[in-house]
Amino acid sequence: MLERSQVLLTFAAAIGSGVVGGVFFAFSTFVMAALGRLPPQQGVDAMNAINVTVINPAFMTAFLGTALVCLILGLGAAFHLDQARGPLILAASLIYLVGCFGVTMVFNVPLNDRLAAVGPAQAADLWALYLRDWTLWNHVRTAAPVFSAVLFILALRQR
Repeated sequence: MLERSQVLLTFAAAIGSGVVGGVFFAFSTFVMAALGRLPPQQGVDAMNAINVTVINPAFMTAFLGTALVCLILGLGAAFHLDQARGPLILAASLIYLVGCFGVTMVFNVPLNDRLAAVGPAQAADLWALYLRDWTLWNHVRTAAPVFSAVLFILALRQR
Protein backbone atom coordinates (compact mmCIF):
# COMPACT_ATOMS: atom_id res chain seq x y z
CA MET A 1 0.00 0.00 0.00
CA LEU A 2 2.87 2.37 0.77
CA GLU A 3 4.30 1.93 -2.71
CA ARG A 4 0.90 2.64 -4.29
CA SER A 5 0.58 5.84 -2.24
CA GLN A 6 4.09 6.89 -3.24
CA VAL A 7 3.29 6.29 -6.90
CA LEU A 8 0.05 8.30 -6.68
CA LEU A 9 1.76 11.17 -4.87
CA THR A 10 4.65 11.14 -7.34
CA PHE A 11 2.19 11.24 -10.23
CA ALA A 12 0.36 14.16 -8.56
CA ALA A 13 3.68 15.96 -8.00
CA ALA A 14 4.67 15.47 -11.64
CA ILE A 15 1.34 16.89 -12.87
CA GLY A 16 1.36 19.74 -10.34
CA SER A 17 4.95 20.65 -11.18
CA GLY A 18 4.13 20.67 -14.87
CA VAL A 19 1.05 22.85 -14.40
CA VAL A 20 2.88 25.38 -12.21
CA GLY A 21 5.87 25.40 -14.54
CA GLY A 22 3.52 26.05 -17.46
CA VAL A 23 1.93 29.03 -15.75
CA PHE A 24 5.33 30.54 -15.00
CA PHE A 25 6.53 29.69 -18.53
CA ALA A 26 3.74 31.85 -19.94
CA PHE A 27 4.92 34.80 -17.86
CA SER A 28 8.56 34.28 -18.85
CA THR A 29 7.87 33.93 -22.56
CA PHE A 30 5.15 36.46 -23.36
CA VAL A 31 3.09 37.93 -20.49
CA MET A 32 5.87 40.09 -19.04
CA ALA A 33 6.99 41.18 -22.52
CA ALA A 34 3.43 42.27 -23.28
CA LEU A 35 3.15 44.13 -19.98
CA GLY A 36 6.50 45.77 -20.68
CA ARG A 37 5.06 47.32 -23.85
CA LEU A 38 2.45 49.21 -21.85
CA PRO A 39 3.05 52.66 -20.38
CA PRO A 40 4.54 52.19 -16.90
CA GLN A 41 1.42 53.04 -14.87
CA GLN A 42 -0.73 50.75 -17.01
CA GLY A 43 1.83 47.96 -16.66
CA VAL A 44 1.93 48.44 -12.89
CA ASP A 45 -1.87 48.44 -12.69
CA ALA A 46 -2.15 45.32 -14.85
CA MET A 47 0.48 43.42 -12.88
CA ASN A 48 -1.12 44.44 -9.59
CA ALA A 49 -4.44 43.11 -10.88
CA ILE A 50 -2.76 39.84 -11.88
CA ASN A 51 -1.14 39.57 -8.44
CA VAL A 52 -4.54 39.87 -6.78
CA THR A 53 -6.40 37.48 -9.09
CA VAL A 54 -3.70 34.78 -8.99
CA ILE A 55 -4.72 34.10 -5.41
CA ASN A 56 -7.57 31.80 -6.35
CA PRO A 57 -8.43 28.19 -5.50
CA ALA A 58 -7.27 26.68 -8.79
CA PHE A 59 -3.79 28.23 -8.86
CA MET A 60 -3.21 28.04 -5.12
CA THR A 61 -4.16 24.35 -5.11
CA ALA A 62 -1.65 23.67 -7.88
CA PHE A 63 1.11 25.84 -6.37
CA LEU A 64 0.73 25.10 -2.65
CA GLY A 65 -0.69 21.60 -3.10
CA THR A 66 2.34 20.60 -5.14
CA ALA A 67 4.62 22.09 -2.48
CA LEU A 68 2.87 20.03 0.19
CA VAL A 69 3.10 16.84 -1.87
CA CYS A 70 6.80 17.56 -2.52
CA LEU A 71 7.38 18.04 1.20
CA ILE A 72 5.72 14.68 1.97
CA LEU A 73 7.52 12.87 -0.85
CA GLY A 74 10.89 14.46 -0.04
CA LEU A 75 10.71 13.49 3.62
CA GLY A 76 9.77 9.94 2.70
CA ALA A 77 12.41 9.67 0.00
CA ALA A 78 15.12 10.81 2.40
CA PHE A 79 14.65 7.51 4.23
CA HIS A 80 14.68 5.45 1.03
CA LEU A 81 17.74 6.65 -0.85
CA ASP A 82 18.74 3.02 -1.39
CA GLN A 83 15.73 2.51 -3.67
CA ALA A 84 16.03 3.44 -7.36
CA ARG A 85 13.39 6.17 -7.22
CA GLY A 86 14.40 7.61 -3.83
CA PRO A 87 17.14 9.99 -5.02
CA LEU A 88 15.04 11.15 -7.98
CA ILE A 89 12.04 11.92 -5.79
CA LEU A 90 14.20 13.69 -3.22
CA ALA A 91 15.92 15.80 -5.88
CA ALA A 92 12.64 16.64 -7.64
CA SER A 93 11.01 17.61 -4.35
CA LEU A 94 13.90 19.81 -3.24
CA ILE A 95 14.11 21.52 -6.62
CA TYR A 96 10.41 22.38 -6.51
CA LEU A 97 10.48 23.49 -2.88
CA VAL A 98 13.60 25.66 -3.22
CA GLY A 99 13.55 26.74 -6.87
CA CYS A 100 9.82 27.32 -7.22
CA PHE A 101 8.17 27.82 -3.84
CA GLY A 102 11.25 29.32 -2.13
CA VAL A 103 12.10 31.70 -4.98
CA THR A 104 8.49 32.85 -5.09
CA MET A 105 8.41 33.64 -1.38
CA VAL A 106 11.89 35.19 -1.15
CA PHE A 107 12.03 37.14 -4.43
CA ASN A 108 8.80 37.41 -6.42
CA VAL A 109 6.33 38.10 -3.58
CA PRO A 110 8.44 40.92 -2.05
CA LEU A 111 8.75 42.47 -5.51
CA ASN A 112 4.97 42.20 -5.90
CA ASP A 113 4.48 43.87 -2.51
CA ARG A 114 6.78 46.74 -3.52
CA LEU A 115 4.89 47.17 -6.77
CA ALA A 116 1.53 47.26 -4.96
CA ALA A 117 2.80 50.03 -2.67
CA VAL A 118 4.38 52.27 -5.32
CA GLY A 119 2.87 55.67 -5.98
CA PRO A 120 2.31 57.06 -9.47
CA ALA A 121 5.37 59.33 -9.23
CA GLN A 122 7.73 56.37 -8.71
CA ALA A 123 5.90 53.89 -10.96
CA ALA A 124 8.08 54.38 -14.05
CA ASP A 125 11.38 53.88 -12.22
CA LEU A 126 10.19 50.88 -10.22
CA TRP A 127 8.44 49.32 -13.21
CA ALA A 128 11.65 49.05 -15.24
CA LEU A 129 13.48 47.39 -12.33
CA TYR A 130 10.49 45.20 -11.52
CA LEU A 131 10.25 43.89 -15.08
CA ARG A 132 13.92 42.98 -15.09
CA ASP A 133 14.19 41.46 -11.60
CA TRP A 134 10.78 39.76 -11.38
CA THR A 135 11.22 38.17 -14.80
CA LEU A 136 14.74 36.95 -13.94
CA TRP A 137 13.45 35.17 -10.83
CA ASN A 138 10.44 33.94 -12.75
CA HIS A 139 12.81 32.20 -15.19
CA VAL A 140 14.26 30.32 -12.20
CA ARG A 141 10.83 29.37 -10.90
CA THR A 142 9.85 28.27 -14.39
CA ALA A 143 12.82 25.96 -14.84
CA ALA A 144 12.58 24.44 -11.35
CA PRO A 145 9.10 22.87 -11.56
CA VAL A 146 9.63 21.76 -15.16
CA PHE A 147 12.83 19.99 -14.14
CA SER A 148 11.03 18.58 -11.10
CA ALA A 149 8.28 17.20 -13.36
CA VAL A 150 10.91 15.45 -15.49
CA LEU A 151 12.55 13.92 -12.41
CA PHE A 152 9.19 12.80 -11.00
CA ILE A 153 8.38 11.14 -14.32
CA LEU A 154 11.76 9.40 -14.34
CA ALA A 155 11.09 8.25 -10.76
CA LEU A 156 7.78 6.73 -11.85
CA ARG A 157 9.66 4.65 -14.42
CA GLN A 158 11.90 3.13 -11.72
CA ARG A 159 11.05 -0.08 -9.92
